[in-house]
Amino acid sequence: MSDVIQETDLYAPIKALLEDQGYEVKGEVGPADIVALRDEDEPVIVEMKRGFSLSLFHQGVDRQRLSDAVYVAVPRGKGKAFRGALKKNIGLCRRLGLGLMTVRLRDGFVEVHLDPGPYVPRKMKARSSRLLREFARLAGDPNPGGSTRRRLMTAYRQDALRCLDCLDASGPLKAALVAERTGVEKARRLMADNHYGWFERVETGIYALSPNGKRALGEYAEEISRICVKSITAPDTAPSQSMVQSP
Repeated sequence: MSDVIQETDLYAPIKALLEDQGYEVKGEVGPADIVALRDEDEPVIVEMKRGFSLSLFHQGVDRQRLSDAVYVAVPRGKGKAFRGALKKNIGLCRRLGLGLMTVRLRDGFVEVHLDPGPYVPRKMKARSSRLLREFARLAGDPNPGGSTRRRLMTAYRQDALRCLDCLDASGPLKAALVAERTGVEKARRLMADNHYGWFERVETGIYALSPNGKRALGEYAEEISRICVKSITAPDTAPSQSMVQSP
């Protein structure tokens, strides 16, 4: 006996579930895998596949031309990978207006994870606001669309590069002066958090470049040149060594 799962393995459990709810059920009716009728209710259509696939969702959407009550069904898998896929595909089905069932083949248990229904998008104002703030803070357009997220040039990274450039020009400096010269209001917090390992605190409130920071100057030289305006501090306004080193 073959252990390969067939779409027909899902049919009997789903049919039994629908019949328990008072439906008359038939398989392979026209283009549909399963059609269930009950009194004057909307016909229930179920499309089955051996796993989640684009074809399954294409078929489900196509069947919505025949009925508003369309489900897609797959065998229930095990493990973290399947749970992750299930969660994502529940979200996809919700947006498509499809229902979703899984069938546990060892005992025929059918779980309805989602019923069909119209999708009403819910705006997440906090995320939308963060998106707009990031757009406003990001200098220029440094990331071609579709770039890998691992090395994206974010507004935060640009602020860190401004601080890096300032310390390269001045040497160890008070965080308040870094903020003033770069326009990075949260320079102190940024250098203290030190997410990129570019800074080191030499005294309370005073920061300098770390060895990683010095290497980053070369690595990000082009971006630093693009976003940082070089300025020469007049001699009478330049901090003395004692001012730089004072806490």
